[in-house]
Formats: sequence, structure tokens, C-alpha cells
Amino acid sequence: MSLRLATFNVENLMNRFDFSGYRNELLRDRTLSLFQIGSEAEYRQLEQARAIAHADDTRQLTALAIAATRADIICLQEVDNIEALKAFEYAYLFKMVGQGYRQKYTTTGNDTRGIDVAVMFRPETVHGQPIEFVAMTSHAHLTYQDLGLHTPELQALGNEPHERIFRRDCLELDVTIAGRPLTIFALHLKSMGSPRNGLDGRQATMPIRIAEARAVRRIIEERFVGGHGATDWVICGDLNDYRQRVRIDGDAHAGFAFEVVDEEHSCVDVLLAGGFCENIVERRPELDRWTLYHTRGPQERHLCQLDYLLLSPALARANARAVPDIVRGGQPWRTIFPPGQEVERYPRTGWDRPKASDHCPVAVTLDLV
Repeated sequence: MSLRLATFNVENLMNRFDFSGYRNELLRDRTLSLFQIGSEAEYRQLEQARAIAHADDTRQLTALAIAATRADIICLQEVDNIEALKAFEYAYLFKMVGQGYRQKYTTTGNDTRGIDVAVMFRPETVHGQPIEFVAMTSHAHLTYQDLGLHTPELQALGNEPHERIFRRDCLELDVTIAGRPLTIFALHLKSMGSPRNGLDGRQATMPIRIAEARAVRRIIEERFVGGHGATDWVICGDLNDYRQRVRIDGDAHAGFAFEVVDEEHSCVDVLLAGGFCENIVERRPELDRWTLYHTRGPQERHLCQLDYLLLSPALARANARAVPDIVRGGQPWRTIFPPGQEVERYPRTGWDRPKASDHCPVAVTLDLV
């Protein structure tokens, strides 16, 4: 039997307005920063109009990207709540795939903006095998001291032992496919943020992501005591870190140059160490593993993998030839593609926005034996 599994950071699938930009210009959308706004009431009206005007095109593109995964089960990141997910599935995704993702699961995590991880799945696979929900467990409550994971590096960042490890959640979902059990660990680790304390955003936040990764590994080891390597499980999500990146130099006139750069440290290493699981995106060529284009201007541009499907040893062995697909049709036109990787963009995709997301979905077909 086979299952099509995917992960996708849908970028702020919200069903509420964010008015924090009135008092914090760093949070203000760039459109509104062009205008003089006399009062908070006026700002609220303009922000509502802006958000509504942008949302329709964006969510059509998001739905197209999800439809392109052809997934039976899809893990999502940056979902506001179950109501937002239901509204999106009914009003947009339904028009693309019909009566598909009837089962939807999420819990309230720890994110200060209220964005959570979620999982959607069809009642059966494309081959007609039933997908059944068994159980769901949130690990958002776990603290550093619960798992003995507090470190001096975390203390230096102001993280106390009693504070929660996960910035969102590690959502554990048990399902069966035609009776065959599969456990999914849906993640969205700490974002990199802006440079601070003389370090770039990635290095400055690395201790937090390392602690989250260690916690995920501990959860899996304790769940499958002595048998995690022989069990079918998968880690899906946005880990907000990479083991290598593709640095981009040059310009459109003179031509672009692409260089693969290996990173010395990554939180992903914690999960891969000792063959604990396999990053199957690394079965793709090095220049073709990226799921996000990062830029702060011409002096800082790279492509990298932030979105992962990490298979247990048993699942990886059973699918030794499976190579995941990366859906890039919803990327904005500003994204610089290495030669030969260009794709046809979805209709109405903009230079920077609208877009399906800043991330690309990753999908793979897995055999469960």
C-alpha cells in the first residue's frame, strides 16, 4: 500500500486582523508605511482593507500549491486555528481538489502570534485505502527542566528552566492506513529572526532549536522504547534551519552564480545523528534541495531547505528509492532559480506577492509494508 505525504508552511493562514503595526512600525505592512495615517481607527480600517484585498489571490495560490502535492496527508505550519483551516479548505481548497481533506487536527501551541501546526488528511488514499485517526498528543506543555535540556547557552538567551521548550508544538498524530500504523510528528521550530548580540539571526537562535530537536528525539525514543528504528514514523515540518545552502552571486544582467555551502552546525544534525532518521530531501541533487529563497538585498541571497520529511530507519529502508517532490509553482517571481529548475508560476503570482507562501511544499509517496 502507498501513501502520499506532504508538509507545507502556508505563511500566516489567519482569520483575524493584526493591528500591532500601528504602534510598532517594524510590524507594519509596507503598503501602509507609504501613507500618513492620522489615528488608530483609520489605521484599523486601512489594515482591514489591505488584508482582505491581498488574501484572496494569496489563498488561491496556496490552494494550488497544496493541490499540486497530491497529498493524502499534509502537515501545515502557521495556521491560526481550526476555524481558519476549515474556512480555507471549504472556500479555496475544495475548489481545487473537491471533497478531500475532511479530517483536520490542530492544537493551541506556544507561539506568541498564535500560529500553530496542523494536519489534514483524506478519508482514504488515492488508491482507496482507508486513513483512520487513532490518537493525537500535544507536547506544547513540556519545559526544559521536564526533559533535563536546559543549558548555559539557553540561560544566556534569557530562557529559564521552567519555560516551555517548543516555540509552537510537537504535535504527535497516530493514524492507520488500511490498518497499518503510522506516527506523524508535526513541527515548526524556532524562527531565526534578526541579527543580535553580534551574531546573525540563525546563530543567535540556534540553542533554542537544538533544544527543540533534542526534545523531539527524546519524545520519539520514549514513545518507541528500544524500537524506534523498526517503527514507521515521520517528522514533518518547518525546522527553520539548514545543513547547507546555495549562495547566489551576480545579477540578472551579468548572470547568476550558485555555490553550495555546507554549514558547520545545524539543529537538524541532532535528529540525523547516528542514523536516527533520514532527511530524504537529501536524495535530490545539492542544487535542487531548496524550499525557501532568502534575501536581504543583493549582498545576501541564498536558497536553502527549511522544510523536512524525516523518515524513521524502517520507513527509509522500505522506501529506499523514494525521492520527494518540491512544489515551486507558487514562488514569487523574485525567487532566483538555478539553471534548469525554472517552473511555470501559477496565474497572478507577483514579483514578491501574491504568492502561495515563502516556503515550498515537500511531498513524497511512501510504501507501507
